[in-house]
Amino acid sequence: MSVLARFQGSSLGARVLRSSVLTIGGFGMSQMIRLASNLILTRLLFPEAFGLMALVMVFLMGLGQFSDVGVTPAILQSKRGDDRNFLDTAFSIQVVRGIGLWLVACACAWPMAALYGQDLLLYMLPVSALTLLITGFRPTKMVTANRHLNLGRLTVLDMVTQISGVAVGIVLAFATHSVWALVISGVVGALVEVIINWRYLPGPSNRFHWDKSAAKELIGFGKWVFLATVCGFFFTQADKILIGKFVPLDVFGVYNIGFFWASFPMMLGNMVTLKILIPIYRETPPTASRENFLKLRKMRFAVSTLLMGFVGVFALIGVWIVDMLYDHRYIEAGAVAVILAIAQMPMLIVMTYDQAALAAGDSKKFFVLALARAVLMIACLMIGLQSAGLLGALIGFGVALLLAYPVVVWLARHMGAWDPLHDLCFALVGLGLAALALWVNGSAIAEFAGNSL
Repeated sequence: MSVLARFQGSSLGARVLRSSVLTIGGFGMSQMIRLASNLILTRLLFPEAFGLMALVMVFLMGLGQFSDVGVTPAILQSKRGDDRNFLDTAFSIQVVRGIGLWLVACACAWPMAALYGQDLLLYMLPVSALTLLITGFRPTKMVTANRHLNLGRLTVLDMVTQISGVAVGIVLAFATHSVWALVISGVVGALVEVIINWRYLPGPSNRFHWDKSAAKELIGFGKWVFLATVCGFFFTQADKILIGKFVPLDVFGVYNIGFFWASFPMMLGNMVTLKILIPIYRETPPTASRENFLKLRKMRFAVSTLLMGFVGVFALIGVWIVDMLYDHRYIEAGAVAVILAIAQMPMLIVMTYDQAALAAGDSKKFFVLALARAVLMIACLMIGLQSAGLLGALIGFGVALLLAYPVVVWLARHMGAWDPLHDLCFALVGLGLAALALWVNGSAIAEFAGNSL
Protein backbone atom coordinates (compact mmCIF):
# COMPACT_ATOMS: atom_id res chain seq x y z
CA MET A 1 0.00 0.00 0.00
CA SER A 2 1.37 3.44 -0.96
CA VAL A 3 1.99 6.16 1.61
CA LEU A 4 -0.76 8.29 0.05
CA ALA A 5 -3.26 5.44 0.22
CA ARG A 6 -2.65 5.05 3.96
CA PHE A 7 -3.90 8.60 4.50
CA GLN A 8 -7.09 8.18 2.47
CA GLY A 9 -10.43 6.76 3.49
CA SER A 10 -12.50 6.77 6.68
CA SER A 11 -10.90 3.82 8.49
CA LEU A 12 -9.52 4.35 11.99
CA GLY A 13 -5.95 3.90 10.73
CA ALA A 14 -6.34 6.54 8.03
CA ARG A 15 -7.99 8.98 10.42
CA VAL A 16 -5.27 8.41 13.03
CA LEU A 17 -2.52 9.03 10.46
CA ARG A 18 -4.15 12.21 9.16
CA SER A 19 -4.85 13.46 12.67
CA SER A 20 -1.33 12.67 13.83
CA VAL A 21 0.24 14.60 10.97
CA LEU A 22 -2.13 17.53 11.50
CA THR A 23 -1.58 17.52 15.27
CA ILE A 24 2.20 17.43 15.00
CA GLY A 25 2.27 19.90 12.11
CA GLY A 26 -0.10 22.24 13.93
CA PHE A 27 1.96 21.91 17.08
CA GLY A 28 5.13 22.75 15.15
CA MET A 29 3.60 25.85 13.62
CA SER A 30 2.12 26.86 16.96
CA GLN A 31 5.46 26.60 18.70
CA MET A 32 7.22 28.55 15.95
CA ILE A 33 4.72 31.36 16.50
CA ARG A 34 5.13 31.01 20.27
CA LEU A 35 8.93 31.12 19.95
CA ALA A 36 8.94 34.18 17.70
CA SER A 37 6.58 35.93 20.11
CA ASN A 38 8.72 34.98 23.11
CA LEU A 39 11.93 36.26 21.53
CA ILE A 40 10.36 39.56 20.50
CA LEU A 41 8.53 40.16 23.78
CA THR A 42 11.58 39.42 25.96
CA ARG A 43 13.31 42.27 24.18
CA LEU A 44 10.39 44.67 24.51
CA LEU A 45 9.42 43.82 28.11
CA PHE A 46 11.25 43.16 31.39
CA PRO A 47 11.69 39.84 33.29
CA GLU A 48 9.28 40.95 36.04
CA ALA A 49 6.51 41.24 33.40
CA PHE A 50 6.79 37.52 32.65
CA GLY A 51 6.81 36.76 36.36
CA LEU A 52 3.62 38.79 36.87
CA MET A 53 1.91 37.18 33.90
CA ALA A 54 2.92 33.73 35.14
CA LEU A 55 1.17 34.46 38.45
CA VAL A 56 -1.96 35.57 36.59
CA MET A 57 -1.94 32.47 34.39
CA VAL A 58 -1.49 30.16 37.38
CA PHE A 59 -4.53 31.73 39.03
CA LEU A 60 -6.67 31.52 35.87
CA MET A 61 -5.65 27.92 35.26
CA GLY A 62 -6.49 27.16 38.85
CA LEU A 63 -9.96 28.65 38.46
CA GLY A 64 -10.48 26.70 35.26
CA GLN A 65 -9.35 23.40 36.69
CA PHE A 66 -11.10 23.85 40.03
CA SER A 67 -14.38 24.06 38.12
CA ASP A 68 -13.75 21.62 35.27
CA VAL A 69 -16.64 19.18 34.97
CA GLY A 70 -15.04 17.26 32.10
CA VAL A 71 -17.26 18.44 29.24
CA THR A 72 -14.61 17.76 26.58
CA PRO A 73 -13.61 14.21 27.62
CA ALA A 74 -17.29 13.42 28.28
CA ILE A 75 -18.20 14.30 24.68
CA LEU A 76 -15.15 12.45 23.35
CA GLN A 77 -15.98 9.16 25.10
CA SER A 78 -19.80 9.19 25.41
CA LYS A 79 -22.10 7.14 23.17
CA ARG A 80 -24.27 10.27 23.05
CA GLY A 81 -21.37 12.43 21.91
CA ASP A 82 -23.11 13.29 18.62
CA ASP A 83 -26.60 13.85 20.06
CA ARG A 84 -27.75 17.48 19.76
CA ASN A 85 -29.51 17.53 23.13
CA PHE A 86 -26.39 16.18 24.83
CA LEU A 87 -24.13 18.72 23.09
CA ASP A 88 -26.40 21.69 23.78
CA THR A 89 -26.67 20.72 27.44
CA ALA A 90 -22.88 20.53 27.61
CA PHE A 91 -22.63 23.94 25.96
CA SER A 92 -25.09 25.46 28.46
CA ILE A 93 -23.06 24.11 31.39
CA GLN A 94 -19.92 25.53 29.83
CA VAL A 95 -21.36 29.04 29.41
CA VAL A 96 -22.68 29.26 32.98
CA ARG A 97 -19.33 28.04 34.26
CA GLY A 98 -17.45 30.71 32.27
CA ILE A 99 -19.57 33.54 33.67
CA GLY A 100 -19.15 32.23 37.21
CA LEU A 101 -15.36 31.95 36.81
CA TRP A 102 -15.04 35.58 35.74
CA LEU A 103 -17.05 36.74 38.77
CA VAL A 104 -14.87 34.65 41.10
CA ALA A 105 -11.72 36.10 39.52
CA CYS A 106 -12.98 39.63 40.15
CA ALA A 107 -13.66 38.76 43.79
CA CYS A 108 -10.20 37.19 44.25
CA ALA A 109 -8.18 40.01 42.68
CA TRP A 110 -7.56 41.90 45.92
CA PRO A 111 -6.51 38.85 48.00
CA MET A 112 -4.11 37.75 45.23
CA ALA A 113 -2.57 41.22 45.03
CA ALA A 114 -2.11 41.27 48.81
CA LEU A 115 -0.69 37.73 48.96
CA TYR A 116 2.05 38.39 46.41
CA GLY A 117 2.55 42.07 47.25
CA GLN A 118 1.83 43.15 43.66
CA ASP A 119 -0.81 45.90 43.41
CA LEU A 120 -1.01 45.52 39.63
CA LEU A 121 -2.65 42.12 40.06
CA LEU A 122 -5.73 43.93 41.38
CA TYR A 123 -6.41 45.15 37.84
CA MET A 124 -4.75 42.44 35.75
CA LEU A 125 -6.77 39.54 37.11
CA PRO A 126 -10.30 40.76 36.23
CA VAL A 127 -9.23 41.74 32.71
CA SER A 128 -7.30 38.53 32.06
CA ALA A 129 -10.21 36.48 33.44
CA LEU A 130 -12.37 37.72 30.58
CA THR A 131 -10.72 34.89 28.64
CA LEU A 132 -12.56 32.40 30.88
CA LEU A 133 -15.89 34.10 30.24
CA ILE A 134 -15.30 34.25 26.48
CA THR A 135 -14.08 30.67 26.05
CA GLY A 136 -17.19 29.46 27.86
CA PHE A 137 -18.94 30.17 24.53
CA ARG A 138 -16.71 27.81 22.52
CA PRO A 139 -18.93 25.75 20.20
CA THR A 140 -19.07 22.02 20.83
CA LYS A 141 -18.31 21.62 17.11
CA MET A 142 -14.66 21.92 18.17
CA VAL A 143 -14.93 18.79 20.34
CA THR A 144 -17.02 16.94 17.75
CA ALA A 145 -14.31 17.45 15.13
CA ASN A 146 -11.78 16.07 17.63
CA ARG A 147 -14.08 13.13 18.49
CA HIS A 148 -14.10 11.98 14.87
CA LEU A 149 -10.43 12.85 14.25
CA ASN A 150 -11.37 15.48 11.66
CA LEU A 151 -8.72 18.00 12.64
CA GLY A 152 -7.85 19.78 9.39
CA ARG A 153 -9.97 22.91 9.63
CA LEU A 154 -9.68 22.95 13.42
CA THR A 155 -5.88 23.13 13.12
CA VAL A 156 -6.02 26.02 10.63
CA LEU A 157 -8.42 27.98 12.83
CA ASP A 158 -6.18 27.40 15.83
CA MET A 159 -3.28 28.94 13.88
CA VAL A 160 -5.38 31.99 13.05
CA THR A 161 -6.32 32.36 16.72
CA GLN A 162 -2.73 32.21 17.88
CA ILE A 163 -1.40 34.59 15.24
CA SER A 164 -4.09 37.12 16.15
CA GLY A 165 -3.21 37.11 19.84
CA VAL A 166 0.54 37.26 19.20
CA ALA A 167 0.23 40.13 16.72
CA VAL A 168 -1.78 42.20 19.17
CA GLY A 169 0.69 41.43 21.98
CA ILE A 170 3.74 42.48 19.93
CA VAL A 171 2.15 45.70 18.70
CA LEU A 172 1.05 46.71 22.20
CA ALA A 173 4.41 45.75 23.74
CA PHE A 174 6.23 47.87 21.17
CA ALA A 175 3.90 50.81 21.81
CA THR A 176 3.68 50.62 25.61
CA HIS A 177 6.50 48.35 26.93
CA SER A 178 3.90 47.30 29.50
CA VAL A 179 2.78 43.96 30.89
CA TRP A 180 -0.71 44.96 29.72
CA ALA A 181 0.36 43.88 26.23
CA LEU A 182 0.36 40.26 27.47
CA VAL A 183 -2.98 40.67 29.22
CA ILE A 184 -4.85 42.19 26.27
CA SER A 185 -3.37 39.80 23.72
CA GLY A 186 -4.81 36.87 25.69
CA VAL A 187 -8.30 38.38 25.69
CA VAL A 188 -8.14 39.13 21.95
CA GLY A 189 -6.97 35.59 21.20
CA ALA A 190 -9.88 34.08 23.14
CA LEU A 191 -12.39 36.31 21.34
CA VAL A 192 -11.00 35.45 17.92
CA GLU A 193 -11.03 31.72 18.73
CA VAL A 194 -14.71 31.68 19.65
CA ILE A 195 -15.85 33.82 16.71
CA ILE A 196 -14.00 31.96 13.95
CA ASN A 197 -14.90 28.50 15.25
CA TRP A 198 -18.58 29.44 15.46
CA ARG A 199 -18.39 30.83 11.93
CA TYR A 200 -16.18 28.42 10.03
CA LEU A 201 -16.48 24.95 11.59
CA PRO A 202 -19.12 22.77 9.89
CA GLY A 203 -22.16 21.57 11.79
CA PRO A 204 -25.17 23.08 13.57
CA SER A 205 -24.59 25.88 16.05
CA ASN A 206 -25.27 25.40 19.75
CA ARG A 207 -28.31 26.75 21.55
CA PHE A 208 -29.13 26.95 25.24
CA HIS A 209 -30.86 23.73 26.24
CA TRP A 210 -31.20 21.46 29.29
CA ASP A 211 -31.72 17.72 28.96
CA LYS A 212 -31.97 15.95 32.34
CA SER A 213 -30.53 12.64 31.18
CA ALA A 214 -27.64 14.39 29.39
CA ALA A 215 -26.94 16.53 32.44
CA LYS A 216 -26.98 13.45 34.68
CA GLU A 217 -24.42 11.70 32.46
CA LEU A 218 -22.22 14.78 32.17
CA ILE A 219 -22.26 15.45 35.91
CA GLY A 220 -21.83 11.76 36.82
CA PHE A 221 -18.77 11.45 34.60
CA GLY A 222 -17.58 14.94 35.44
CA LYS A 223 -17.53 14.72 39.24
CA TRP A 224 -14.40 12.59 39.19
CA VAL A 225 -12.92 14.61 36.33
CA PHE A 226 -13.52 17.71 38.45
CA LEU A 227 -11.59 16.22 41.36
CA ALA A 228 -8.89 14.97 38.99
CA THR A 229 -8.45 18.41 37.42
CA VAL A 230 -8.22 20.03 40.86
CA CYS A 231 -5.37 17.62 41.58
CA GLY A 232 -4.05 18.21 38.07
CA PHE A 233 -3.82 21.90 38.79
CA PHE A 234 -1.61 21.34 41.82
CA PHE A 235 0.42 18.79 39.87
CA THR A 236 1.07 21.04 36.86
CA GLN A 237 1.17 24.41 38.61
CA ALA A 238 2.77 23.63 41.97
CA ASP A 239 6.13 24.76 40.59
CA LYS A 240 4.72 28.17 39.60
CA ILE A 241 2.88 28.61 42.91
CA LEU A 242 5.77 27.64 45.17
CA ILE A 243 8.71 28.98 43.19
CA GLY A 244 6.79 32.20 42.51
CA LYS A 245 6.27 32.61 46.25
CA PHE A 246 9.78 31.75 47.49
CA VAL A 247 12.13 33.28 44.89
CA PRO A 248 12.47 36.92 43.66
CA LEU A 249 10.16 37.92 40.79
CA ASP A 250 13.02 38.39 38.29
CA VAL A 251 14.39 34.89 39.07
CA PHE A 252 10.87 33.53 38.66
CA GLY A 253 10.73 35.24 35.25
CA VAL A 254 13.99 33.51 34.27
CA TYR A 255 12.57 30.17 35.48
CA ASN A 256 9.57 30.67 33.21
CA ILE A 257 11.79 31.26 30.18
CA GLY A 258 13.59 27.98 30.94
CA PHE A 259 10.25 26.25 31.44
CA PHE A 260 9.07 27.71 28.12
CA TRP A 261 11.76 25.70 26.31
CA ALA A 262 11.56 22.53 28.37
CA SER A 263 7.76 22.40 28.10
CA PHE A 264 7.63 21.80 24.32
CA PRO A 265 7.72 17.96 24.52
CA MET A 266 5.19 17.86 27.38
CA MET A 267 2.82 20.14 25.47
CA LEU A 268 3.08 17.95 22.37
CA GLY A 269 2.43 14.84 24.46
CA ASN A 270 -0.62 16.39 26.10
CA MET A 271 -1.98 17.45 22.70
CA VAL A 272 -1.51 13.99 21.19
CA THR A 273 -3.13 12.22 24.14
CA LEU A 274 -6.13 14.55 24.20
CA LYS A 275 -6.76 14.81 20.46
CA ILE A 276 -5.89 11.30 19.32
CA LEU A 277 -5.58 8.72 22.11
CA ILE A 278 -9.06 8.94 23.64
CA PRO A 279 -10.73 8.21 20.26
CA ILE A 280 -8.24 5.36 19.64
CA TYR A 281 -8.80 3.79 23.07
CA ARG A 282 -12.57 4.18 22.61
CA GLU A 283 -12.60 2.40 19.24
CA THR A 284 -9.88 -0.23 19.98
CA PRO A 285 -9.91 -0.96 23.75
CA PRO A 286 -6.82 -3.02 24.72
CA THR A 287 -8.89 -5.41 26.83
CA ALA A 288 -11.01 -6.46 23.83
CA SER A 289 -8.32 -8.50 22.08
CA ARG A 290 -4.60 -9.21 21.83
CA GLU A 291 -4.71 -7.63 18.38
CA ASN A 292 -5.91 -4.35 19.86
CA PHE A 293 -3.14 -4.44 22.49
CA LEU A 294 -0.48 -4.96 19.81
CA LYS A 295 -1.89 -2.12 17.71
CA LEU A 296 -1.73 0.15 20.75
CA ARG A 297 1.84 -1.02 21.49
CA LYS A 298 2.88 -0.01 17.99
CA MET A 299 1.21 3.38 18.42
CA ARG A 300 2.71 3.81 21.88
CA PHE A 301 6.25 3.08 20.66
CA ALA A 302 5.84 5.62 17.85
CA VAL A 303 4.54 8.36 20.17
CA SER A 304 7.18 7.71 22.85
CA THR A 305 9.98 7.72 20.28
CA LEU A 306 8.81 11.11 19.08
CA LEU A 307 8.48 12.57 22.58
CA MET A 308 11.75 11.19 23.97
CA GLY A 309 13.64 12.33 20.88
CA PHE A 310 12.09 15.76 21.22
CA VAL A 311 12.90 16.15 24.92
CA GLY A 312 16.40 14.80 24.31
CA VAL A 313 17.10 17.62 21.87
CA PHE A 314 16.17 20.27 24.44
CA ALA A 315 18.14 18.48 27.15
CA LEU A 316 21.24 18.55 24.96
CA ILE A 317 21.06 22.05 23.47
CA GLY A 318 18.99 24.03 26.02
CA VAL A 319 21.98 26.05 27.25
CA TRP A 320 23.15 26.77 23.70
CA ILE A 321 19.67 27.94 22.62
CA VAL A 322 19.34 30.39 25.49
CA ASP A 323 22.91 31.69 25.02
CA MET A 324 22.19 32.31 21.34
CA LEU A 325 18.71 33.84 21.56
CA TYR A 326 18.51 35.78 24.83
CA ASP A 327 20.45 38.58 26.51
CA HIS A 328 22.44 38.24 29.75
CA ARG A 329 19.39 38.76 31.98
CA TYR A 330 18.04 35.32 31.03
CA ILE A 331 21.33 33.38 30.84
CA GLU A 332 20.51 30.92 33.66
CA ALA A 333 17.32 29.87 31.86
CA GLY A 334 19.49 27.52 29.78
CA ALA A 335 20.46 25.38 32.76
CA VAL A 336 16.84 25.46 33.98
CA ALA A 337 15.66 24.19 30.58
CA VAL A 338 18.17 21.30 30.58
CA ILE A 339 17.32 20.14 34.12
CA LEU A 340 13.57 20.38 33.51
CA ALA A 341 13.85 18.48 30.23
CA ILE A 342 15.61 15.63 32.05
CA ALA A 343 13.11 15.77 34.93
CA GLN A 344 10.17 15.36 32.51
CA MET A 345 11.41 12.11 30.96
CA PRO A 346 9.60 9.77 33.43
CA MET A 347 6.32 11.53 32.64
CA LEU A 348 6.79 11.27 28.88
CA ILE A 349 7.41 7.51 29.10
CA VAL A 350 3.99 6.85 30.67
CA MET A 351 2.02 9.64 29.02
CA THR A 352 0.23 7.29 26.62
CA TYR A 353 -1.40 5.40 29.52
CA ASP A 354 -3.25 8.26 31.21
CA GLN A 355 -6.17 8.52 28.85
CA ALA A 356 -7.09 4.82 28.89
CA ALA A 357 -9.27 5.29 31.98
CA LEU A 358 -11.10 8.32 30.56
CA ALA A 359 -11.69 6.54 27.25
CA ALA A 360 -13.24 3.64 29.18
CA GLY A 361 -15.43 6.06 31.16
CA ASP A 362 -13.61 5.32 34.44
CA SER A 363 -12.88 8.83 35.63
CA LYS A 364 -12.55 7.65 39.26
CA LYS A 365 -9.29 5.77 38.65
CA PHE A 366 -8.00 8.73 36.67
CA PHE A 367 -8.67 10.88 39.75
CA VAL A 368 -6.64 8.52 41.97
CA LEU A 369 -3.62 8.94 39.68
CA ALA A 370 -4.06 12.72 39.58
CA LEU A 371 -4.27 12.88 43.39
CA ALA A 372 -1.11 10.82 43.86
CA ARG A 373 0.80 12.99 41.39
CA ALA A 374 -0.35 16.22 43.04
CA VAL A 375 0.62 15.12 46.56
CA LEU A 376 4.02 13.90 45.40
CA MET A 377 4.73 17.03 43.37
CA ILE A 378 3.91 19.45 46.19
CA ALA A 379 5.90 17.45 48.75
CA CYS A 380 8.97 17.03 46.54
CA LEU A 381 9.00 20.68 45.44
CA MET A 382 8.73 21.91 49.03
CA ILE A 383 11.52 19.62 50.20
CA GLY A 384 13.66 20.68 47.26
CA LEU A 385 13.08 24.41 47.80
CA GLN A 386 13.84 24.18 51.49
CA SER A 387 17.02 22.15 51.03
CA ALA A 388 18.58 23.55 47.85
CA GLY A 389 16.59 26.52 46.55
CA LEU A 390 15.61 26.63 42.88
CA LEU A 391 17.95 23.77 41.96
CA GLY A 392 16.35 21.61 44.65
CA ALA A 393 12.90 22.41 43.30
CA LEU A 394 13.92 21.30 39.80
CA ILE A 395 15.31 18.04 41.14
CA GLY A 396 12.17 17.55 43.24
CA PHE A 397 10.10 17.96 40.06
CA GLY A 398 11.76 14.90 38.51
CA VAL A 399 11.70 12.84 41.71
CA ALA A 400 7.92 13.35 42.02
CA LEU A 401 7.37 11.99 38.51
CA LEU A 402 9.50 8.94 39.26
CA LEU A 403 7.68 8.19 42.51
CA ALA A 404 4.30 8.35 40.72
CA TYR A 405 5.23 5.48 38.37
CA PRO A 406 3.72 2.64 40.50
CA VAL A 407 0.34 4.41 40.49
CA VAL A 408 0.50 4.78 36.69
CA VAL A 409 1.18 1.04 36.44
CA TRP A 410 -1.79 0.31 38.71
CA LEU A 411 -4.12 2.33 36.46
CA ALA A 412 -2.69 0.92 33.23
CA ARG A 413 -3.03 -2.68 34.47
CA HIS A 414 -6.70 -2.11 35.35
CA MET A 415 -7.28 -0.84 31.81
CA GLY A 416 -5.28 -3.68 30.22
CA ALA A 417 -2.92 -1.09 28.75
CA TRP A 418 0.34 -1.56 30.69
CA ASP A 419 3.30 -2.57 28.53
CA PRO A 420 6.46 -3.26 30.59
CA LEU A 421 8.54 -3.80 27.44
CA HIS A 422 7.75 -0.28 26.28
CA ASP A 423 8.57 1.25 29.66
CA LEU A 424 11.89 -0.59 30.02
CA CYS A 425 13.06 0.35 26.53
CA PHE A 426 12.35 4.04 26.99
CA ALA A 427 13.68 4.13 30.56
CA LEU A 428 17.03 3.02 29.15
CA VAL A 429 16.81 5.62 26.39
CA GLY A 430 15.98 8.30 28.96
CA LEU A 431 18.92 7.36 31.19
CA GLY A 432 21.29 7.58 28.25
CA LEU A 433 19.97 10.94 27.11
CA ALA A 434 20.06 12.36 30.66
CA ALA A 435 23.69 11.28 31.20
CA LEU A 436 24.75 12.76 27.87
CA ALA A 437 22.91 16.05 28.54
CA LEU A 438 24.51 16.45 31.97
CA TRP A 439 27.95 15.83 30.47
CA VAL A 440 27.45 18.30 27.59
CA ASN A 441 26.02 21.06 29.80
CA GLY A 442 27.97 20.33 32.99
CA SER A 443 29.69 23.70 33.37
CA ALA A 444 26.49 25.74 32.92
CA ILE A 445 24.59 23.53 35.37
CA ALA A 446 27.41 23.76 37.92
CA GLU A 447 27.38 27.58 37.68
CA PHE A 448 23.60 27.66 38.05
CA ALA A 449 23.80 25.33 41.04
CA GLY A 450 26.34 27.60 42.72
CA ASN A 451 24.10 30.64 42.29
CA SER A 452 20.96 28.77 43.35
CA LEU A 453 22.26 27.48 46.66
